[in-house]
Amino acid sequence: MTAREGRRSTGRVTVVSADTHGGADLPEYRPYLDPALRAEFDGWAEHHATDWRDLEGPDAPRNWDSDRRRRELEADGIVAEVVFPNTIPPFYPEPHLAGTLPATEADYRRRWAGLQAHNRWVADFCAQAAGFRRGLVQVFPNVVEDALAEIRWAIDQPDLCGVLLPSVPPNTLEPLYRPAYDPLWRLCAETGFPVVTHAGGGAPTLPDDPATLPVLIYEYGFWSHRTLWHLVLGGVFERHPDLRYVITEQGGPSWLSRLATALDAKFDTLVDPSKQTARIDGSAMASMSMLPSEYIARNCWLGASFCQAHEMAYRYDVGVDRIMWGSDYPHREGTTPHSREALRAAFADVPAPETQAMVGSNAAELYGFDQAALDERAAQVGPELAELAVPLDEPPADSTSYAFHPEYIATY
Repeated sequence: MTAREGRRSTGRVTVVSADTHGGADLPEYRPYLDPALRAEFDGWAEHHATDWRDLEGPDAPRNWDSDRRRRELEADGIVAEVVFPNTIPPFYPEPHLAGTLPATEADYRRRWAGLQAHNRWVADFCAQAAGFRRGLVQVFPNVVEDALAEIRWAIDQPDLCGVLLPSVPPNTLEPLYRPAYDPLWRLCAETGFPVVTHAGGGAPTLPDDPATLPVLIYEYGFWSHRTLWHLVLGGVFERHPDLRYVITEQGGPSWLSRLATALDAKFDTLVDPSKQTARIDGSAMASMSMLPSEYIARNCWLGASFCQAHEMAYRYDVGVDRIMWGSDYPHREGTTPHSREALRAAFADVPAPETQAMVGSNAAELYGFDQAALDERAAQVGPELAELAVPLDEPPADSTSYAFHPEYIATY
C-alpha cells in the first residue's frame, strides 16, 4: 500500500460545484416582468445581441434546460450546483453581465425590473432540481432599500442561498465600506445569508476601442478584488462580525494567502505613525480589533473555481474549511465534461477528508444543502475516492479549461 493509498478511505466523493452559471432564454423573462413593461421589453429584445459564445448555438440551452443540465453535471460527477447568472436580464445596455451600474434614475428603474425578473426566474429554475440546485439573488447597491426588500424576499425562497452583489466601480456610487450600506450587511449577518461577489464587475468605463475588452478581461480580477479590501480596511467586518462573504472565481488559495499577508503589512504601516510618509487620520485603523488576515479567516470563503495542484500548498493559509471548488459550467474555461480529471489534477495528493471538504462539504454547509441527500445521490454518480487519488499525467486533449493551464491562475 502506498502512502497516498493509506491516507484514502473507500467510497465516493460528494461533489458540489460552488460556481455554475445559468439564466433564461430571453423570451422566458417576459412573463416575470410587470405587464406594463412587456411592450418595452419586446422592443429591447428585438435589438439585443450578445458577444458571448456560450449564449449562442446548440449549447446555449445549457443555461436554462434543467434536465440537460442535471444530466451533464451528474455525468461529470457533480451532484449539486450553486447558480450564478449568465444570460442578460431585460433592459441591460451592454451585451454582457460585466457591465456598468445604472447611472440614471430611469436606467436604474428599468434594469432593476429586469434584475427582479431574473431573480424570480432563477428561483423557479432551481425549484426544478430542488435540493440539488440553489441560486443567488442579484441586487444593485444603488438603492439600499430596494436591495433590502429583494434580499428579504430571497431569504424566504427555499432554493435561493445568497445575494450576488456587484463590485462598485470607482467614482460612481459610494464605496461599499460607507455606513449607508450597513443595513444591507446587518440583514445578511443577522440571517446568515451569504454575500457573494464574482469576477467581472467593478471596472471603470473605458473608451470604445479594440483594446478595451482585452484590457478589461485582464483586469477583471483586480477590480473584483477591491471589494475585499474595502470590507476589511473599511471596517465592515469589524462592525458586522457574523457577515459571511464569498469571493468566487477571483483566484485560488495562493492569491488570497498573498493578499492577506500584504494587507497585514499595509495595516502595520497605517497604524504606526513612524512608518508613514504622510499624516493620516488613524481613527479607522484604531477601530479595528484584529489584523486583516484575521478578518479574512473569520468572515471569508473562497470559491476557488477550477483550482489547480500548486494552489493546494496554500490551503492551510486560507483554511481547508473555507475553500470551495467550482466547475464554472457551462463556460468554455470550465471543467465539464472533464471535472473528474480536473479533480485528480488538483487533489490527488490531498488527504481524503480535506478533499471532500473542499469539493463538496464546505459549499453544502455554507449554501444550505442537505448533506445526507447529496451523499445519497453521490453514491450513484460521484467519483470514487480511489479515482481522485491517481495523479493526472496528461490533460484531456479536447479540454479548454483553465484547470489544466497553471500559468493562468498564477496571474491573479
